[in-house]
Amino acid sequence: MLNLKLYESDVKPDWCPGCGDFGVLAALKNALAALEIPPERVQISSGIGCSSNLPGYIRTFGHHGLHGRPVPVATGIKMANPDMVVIVTAGDGDEYGIGFNHLVHAARRNHDIKVIVMNNEIYGLTTGQLSPTSEKGQRTKTSPDGSIIYPLNPLSTLLGAGATFVARGFSGDPKQLSSLIQEAIKHRGFALIDTLSPCVTWHDIYDKVRAKMYKLEGTAHDSSDLISAYRLALESDRIPLGLFYRTEDRPSFEELMSEDVTSIYPVDNARNLTAEQIASVMARFS
Repeated sequence: MLNLKLYESDVKPDWCPGCGDFGVLAALKNALAALEIPPERVQISSGIGCSSNLPGYIRTFGHHGLHGRPVPVATGIKMANPDMVVIVTAGDGDEYGIGFNHLVHAARRNHDIKVIVMNNEIYGLTTGQLSPTSEKGQRTKTSPDGSIIYPLNPLSTLLGAGATFVARGFSGDPKQLSSLIQEAIKHRGFALIDTLSPCVTWHDIYDKVRAKMYKLEGTAHDSSDLISAYRLALESDRIPLGLFYRTEDRPSFEELMSEDVTSIYPVDNARNLTAEQIASVMARFS
């Protein structure tokens, strides 16, 4: 296991005391150290929001971009350099709202990126507005009388889109979350970890989560069973935590690209191309 100090940033988190995102950051560092992945092999892409500040709080390559757009940046990085471990860290407003179209199609294509969504069921950075995962009846600044719409179910939606790895974690249990992140990184293709990460300022759901959650480890759940994963994703009385679904039956998008454009992909091979080979490849796009 690598020393955790390798991932220490000079910038300290400015999240509110008690924010669940501290647990996610700790779990991510522990996962990278346990897998012995050096910082220079990791790229973290994020959008806008409290949770999206995470790339600044860990010593790896990072990109802090536009609201809802970390996934297309991440897929481009992974296609250009498949040796990188590419991770997206974002919030529910960023990934399940503004950028949800990118998330769905990245899952469908099975891009080899790992998406950690810190889901607090509210827009925290902008001080408490309704988010796509806010519960029906939830009072927020933009739903003062209670939300009249049902929340998005990201797990069942991504399972339907063809995601090959779907899990749910809890920031209050960084040990289990770290294990899920490790499994996601080792997975061949797209991985989503929906992480319940309470916003202690605008929507503190710690008590609700702790009262309803249970772990899938030790249960009879078969993570290769898609129908069973759907049933878990639709549970409302309880909150299952752990690996819902994983299949290794589909190659990643990058693997398919590598087979299709072997002369220019991956990036390391491109450095050795002759002028004639480059001209041949470019002619395909003219």
